[in-house]
Amino acid sequence: MGRRKTVSDIALLDRLLPALQDGGPAELSFSKASNAAGLSPASLVQRFGTRDSMVVAVLSRAWDRLTATTVELDAEMAPTPRGAIELLVRLIPGDEADYAVGDGLLLLHEDVRNPVLRARGAAWGALLATALGRRLAEEREEAQRLGWQMASVWQGALIWWAFTRDTRAEDAVKRSLEDWCQSVGVSNDA
Repeated sequence: MGRRKTVSDIALLDRLLPALQDGGPAELSFSKASNAAGLSPASLVQRFGTRDSMVVAVLSRAWDRLTATTVELDAEMAPTPRGAIELLVRLIPGDEADYAVGDGLLLLHEDVRNPVLRARGAAWGALLATALGRRLAEEREEAQRLGWQMASVWQGALIWWAFTRDTRAEDAVKRSLEDWCQSVGVSNDA
């Protein structure tokens, strides 16, 4: 009979995410993970098998959390263009905006490189585009097209903000999204 886990899988993955964020996927060894998790390297090897499996598990947990947050915001925000803008602004990691567009690109590289994580990102993108689109247009195809465009403008606004940093990230993104709504003829006053 196996030993009882002192730390649940979810709690373990949540403990490991900051360690992964600190140095990126290439720097997360079983030794570093052990320090972050409070478990022995042998326990981590027993749970994950390989370092790469551990990294995929941690990043999958991050996708789970982002998906859950997106679903919650989708249910909470008004079904209007203004609600779509607010949903995206609330997805900006606040005091972690600097990290998200800087060091967070190390995690994105891993997400794009790994087919399992790439599929998670694609699924989240489709979820987000649908949530945005239903706030922008009634016709399904138009809603999807606009939802993907708005998500792209959001990401672009974050990247350009990282270069200029002339205002708060939330303000820069909001302004870009409001301008985009105006340019495609979607009233964001509602």
